[in-house]
Amino acid sequence: MSPTAHPDGALGHLEESLEHRGLETRGLEPVPDAERTATPRGLLPTWIAANITVLLVTMGASLAVSFGLNFWQALVVGIAAPVVSYGLVGLIGIAGRRGGAPGMALSRAVFGQRGNLLPGAVIWVARWGWETINAVTGAYALLTVLEILFGVRSNTVLIIVTLFLFVITTFAISGMGIRAVRYCNRWATWLFGAFSLLVLGRLIAATDWSRVFGRPAGSAAAMVTGAGLIAAGGMSWAPAAPDFTRYLPGAASSAAIVRNTVGGAGIVVLPMVLMGTVMASATPGLAKAADPVSFLGEALPRWLAVPYLLIALVGMETINAMSMYSAGFTAQTLGFRIHRHWAVSVNAVISLLLGGVLMLAATSFLASFIAFLSLLAVAFSAWVGVFGTDMLRRREYDATALLDTTRTGAYWYRAGFSPAAVAAWALGLTAGLVFTTCDWFTGPLAANNPVGRYGLGWLATIVVSGLLYAVLPKPAVVPGAAAGQRSPMAV
Repeated sequence: MSPTAHPDGALGHLEESLEHRGLETRGLEPVPDAERTATPRGLLPTWIAANITVLLVTMGASLAVSFGLNFWQALVVGIAAPVVSYGLVGLIGIAGRRGGAPGMALSRAVFGQRGNLLPGAVIWVARWGWETINAVTGAYALLTVLEILFGVRSNTVLIIVTLFLFVITTFAISGMGIRAVRYCNRWATWLFGAFSLLVLGRLIAATDWSRVFGRPAGSAAAMVTGAGLIAAGGMSWAPAAPDFTRYLPGAASSAAIVRNTVGGAGIVVLPMVLMGTVMASATPGLAKAADPVSFLGEALPRWLAVPYLLIALVGMETINAMSMYSAGFTAQTLGFRIHRHWAVSVNAVISLLLGGVLMLAATSFLASFIAFLSLLAVAFSAWVGVFGTDMLRRREYDATALLDTTRTGAYWYRAGFSPAAVAAWALGLTAGLVFTTCDWFTGPLAANNPVGRYGLGWLATIVVSGLLYAVLPKPAVVPGAAAGQRSPMAV
């Protein structure tokens, strides 16, 4: 469990009581076989909930307005993007079943106990932005509902209050742990299904389909760019994938893990992207709205706008809860000697502060989101390339060594670093940034090559880091500490 119990047994008794109340007290330590009772089918609502965001609708509108794609091209993009990105997420999730530990704890076996601090820090900071974007979107949804129902207009005080309410609710869910996250995911899935039927009926009845199907086709290059942009969002979940598969038994099917991950994401991504593409034929401003949430609230009839925005609010809550749940583990791997549920609070405070800045100062929410998404995917993909390549040759993880941060640990390697993994990660990250272009950043080689033009810097990152790690010599695994030895970091 979390920190070793006090000799008088009081702390252990407290943790047992909290667990009975639904609070997950387990931290980085691998889940014992007796507790690994989850099923791959449970991943379906997990990844459905991870994608219930109105920003997919806005991105679908961008495919039509900004990229010039027609309905059939958007259909191809809406299928290809989740298959590619969540296919990788599912594959990384297999490591959680093998090791029974969170992704960034398993990453110690690849990078070394000290080396893992480098990608861990980048991923942790990147999550600040992801959680900020989600918090802002949820706060916008709540503000719009208040205006529609009660005529209350947004102001500085109300922005701060709604943002605080959103973040504190997210903290409560993620702090409770995996049971609370799964429970909310199941409900979010059912609510999304009911909402989708309402929107489908509305779109079928109100859309000028001759106008939708009459749009000319865009270029193949624009299709690649659009698919790369949507897939980038999925890639951000890859380091967290083992966090949601570590309760699966060792005999769980790898194919089922990948299938349910891709299926859960695809069930949401495809219809929401197509919804945005169809709506753009009547409301092209959706693709460039500074506040896409309130824009949709105005574009839809009141009877549909309110449930739609409430679903958006629930979706943002579940997405942020999942992200903060994983961020707690990442914080622990960085040396925060606190329980996972308190480690989550660090990200909650940061997303509250950054969310306030974005809502009160940013001039274009959507432009900020797309720019952030491009850089986020590159930051996570460097880790994916190295970790994923390591998975091809590794079948198990040493549970004791994962928690042993001393020099005698099996994953100490050379001064705490795996030179091959760290070098491949750093060079892959550099290569990805060199080929990336967005509103905030343009790499030196981004303008004059296909990768930069198509927004595939994250793909270049995976390829470069993965190939380098495959060919570089790996350090030998040294004998670990005595079986059962606990590390001070084992919280």
